[in-house]
Amino acid sequence: MDRYFSSDFTLGILGGGQLGKMLLYETRKYDIRTIVLDPSAEAPCHISCNEFHQGSLTDFDTVYQFGKKADVLTIEIEHVNVEALERLESEGVKVYPAPNTLRKIQNKGIQKRFYSDNGIPTSPFQIFDNKASLMTHLNNENSSFPMVWKQCAGGYDGMGVQVIRAFDQLKDLPDVPCILEEFVPFKNELAVIVARNSDGQIITYPVVEMEFHPEANQVEFVICPARIDNSVADKARDVAKKVSAAFGHVGLLAVEMFQTKDDDIIVNEVAPRPHNSGHFSIEASYTNQFDQHLRAILNLPLGRTESKLNGIMVNLVGSEGHTGDVIYKNIEQIMAMDGVTPHIYGKKETRPFRKMGHVTIINDDIQVAHRIAEKVKETIQVISK
Repeated sequence: MDRYFSSDFTLGILGGGQLGKMLLYETRKYDIRTIVLDPSAEAPCHISCNEFHQGSLTDFDTVYQFGKKADVLTIEIEHVNVEALERLESEGVKVYPAPNTLRKIQNKGIQKRFYSDNGIPTSPFQIFDNKASLMTHLNNENSSFPMVWKQCAGGYDGMGVQVIRAFDQLKDLPDVPCILEEFVPFKNELAVIVARNSDGQIITYPVVEMEFHPEANQVEFVICPARIDNSVADKARDVAKKVSAAFGHVGLLAVEMFQTKDDDIIVNEVAPRPHNSGHFSIEASYTNQFDQHLRAILNLPLGRTESKLNGIMVNLVGSEGHTGDVIYKNIEQIMAMDGVTPHIYGKKETRPFRKMGHVTIINDDIQVAHRIAEKVKETIQVISK
């Protein structure tokens, strides 16, 4: 195990965004050598890794040649060339998550079928190859609105997902492979992060509750612990472990779920990497999610997942009507509040709803933490010059 630290061992990271940047905090802590690949020369990771490579994450040759420089390869974004990862894995590079896991998760249609095939509770769905087949189906059926439309590939941060409430909304949908899900009335949107190393050690973080922005479909608040009964929390963690076992993943797996009105748990989708729903852990947990991901992919002992304090995470996203060089207006005011820690991702240019940072609020009392979080949300503004 000691070969990882202060040595020539090299960890490769595909993607240089904020998740990679926060993972690099941990590699710096352990003095682990890192290389990063990202399309943007200004990616947040470019100043923190040992070597930064600019290039496409979806081009076979670029990913393959980059991966050959690494002993272990991981991702901070799912939209990468899986064929290149398969070749690298066959040549002895350790790739986490494994390419066959990533292939199942990259496409939401394949992901939903996987849940169905493995007895994992999820909402009823149908898959369509294109817009024409979707329209034909809906014209021939007595469709019940609302329903949820998702493009199978390429969606992120609320993009590629729409709640369809009326037939005339369909005309504006793109012509892409998609799934149509039954709309599930729910009490709460929940998430559980599961960590698993290659020895099979597996642990879960406490269940978190997510509050979403009604327009952007992005998470505004992540609340830990979720304000739910212990029986529901236990059920959610059990479902998350079942999903983890089915994928057999190594690293982190963020499992997003719905708590139905009958207190059943159904799986929405997963991400095989550190996740927005785990940012609270940097300040609130004994082992933060980035440290945990590193431990898991290097097959090191996993750390404690309990919380030291209650935590709420507030996303900092670009304000509507602002595009250009970023200003974090009133950041000094929120830094003066008790238990408030801002994280700035290093993106120089803001645009509406772009994720620019987050703020964690920790407190012994979850209700007090929520009041402070609301004040943080009202106070700080991500605007342009």
